[in-house]
Amino acid sequence: MKFDIFLSICQTEVDGYVPSERTMFENFFDQVQLADELGFDIAWIAESHLSCQVQKQNPDAVIPHFKGEIGLNTDIFQLAHKVFQKTKRIQIGSAIRNILCNGGPVAHAEALKTFLTLHGLDPHEQRKIYLGVAAGRFPFSNIPYGIRPRSDLEQKAWPVLRGLVFQQALEIFLRTLKGEHLAITDVAPLRLLPSQFRSSQEWHAVWALREQGEAGALEVDGIVVEPYWSFDKVGVIPFEAPLHLLQLVLGSHDAAAQELGNRYLPAWVFNLSITPQTTIEATHQHMVEVFHKDGGMWRRSYMPRTVLIFVNGEEHLSRDQQRAKARVAAEKAISNYWLAIEGTLDPAKITQAVENAVYGSPEDVAEQIKASYHPQDRLMLWFDFNNHDNEAVKASMKAFWYQTRPLLPQEDH
Repeated sequence: MKFDIFLSICQTEVDGYVPSERTMFENFFDQVQLADELGFDIAWIAESHLSCQVQKQNPDAVIPHFKGEIGLNTDIFQLAHKVFQKTKRIQIGSAIRNILCNGGPVAHAEALKTFLTLHGLDPHEQRKIYLGVAAGRFPFSNIPYGIRPRSDLEQKAWPVLRGLVFQQALEIFLRTLKGEHLAITDVAPLRLLPSQFRSSQEWHAVWALREQGEAGALEVDGIVVEPYWSFDKVGVIPFEAPLHLLQLVLGSHDAAAQELGNRYLPAWVFNLSITPQTTIEATHQHMVEVFHKDGGMWRRSYMPRTVLIFVNGEEHLSRDQQRAKARVAAEKAISNYWLAIEGTLDPAKITQAVENAVYGSPEDVAEQIKASYHPQDRLMLWFDFNNHDNEAVKASMKAFWYQTRPLLPQEDH
């Protein structure tokens, strides 16, 4: 197994306490420096855009009961420079960078090439950035940048169209990243087809709107939608950015997006931990077939999986006492989270979530991981979930590293 750490920088209320932004970032750097010292491979850092608190003032509030901000990191590139300065060996991953907002895919390609160029100026610096890319978790992060249905037809087709918009953004991002000079007319169009919809009724509802004069060019078997980005031929600088310091990671469950990404670069797949095991195994099989040849053979560790972990390694406690304290911590954190996200407490949902987490003594945690994960998986261990006690988070990190990790299979780098 490979062991990474997931850091959320989630400024939410816990037991009536919301840390300041400064405290949140100070705790983050303290934890990532410890992760570096212990030997975690990659620090995956959550990324968010625009204030959840402010968005709650709108009629369509996404998480109206959430107090605080879902995450404070808005730019992995600025943060990564600082982390690399403060650490010696740990690598950085984005979880996940939204390439639709903040100017769209061309702007993100330029920002990445600038980061890689500056990062690569040090001849001794060979650590990579593992860039997870996706379309964003919350629509309100994209709407100010024009990524929203522009007509009744697009509104009706949005569950399908939004995935196609991400695919078009991904193609633009990767082709400009690799140095191509292209215009929007060189990119695959946004084409709606009957096979993309869950039912013929859904497709016919969209088709009927087009026949009534809604925007969209009719084809024999589909509808072409106007692109969300329009530009003449562009080239993204710096042209000599060291792409060998980049590992692309796709934050999408969509097989078409996975194939598209691997058409241009070796692309991993991010975090399928919450999906059924059958889907995870099917994804591995699919990636064996489509993984870019420059990446070598597909490996299970190329699909990092998030693990909520509550480990108690207090040596003065018995194993039963460690297990009991860890379970209380898990129930408290998860119930607080669901209350913040949904505004209600569903005991069945809380119990299910706790059982999906990993908790207990160091030995319990090792047993649960061995039972639930493949010996060659890459695990992103999430210690700071709904926990602002910096010392407690670091104690859990140490307990895992020194007491649990030796009981688990280790894969050589």
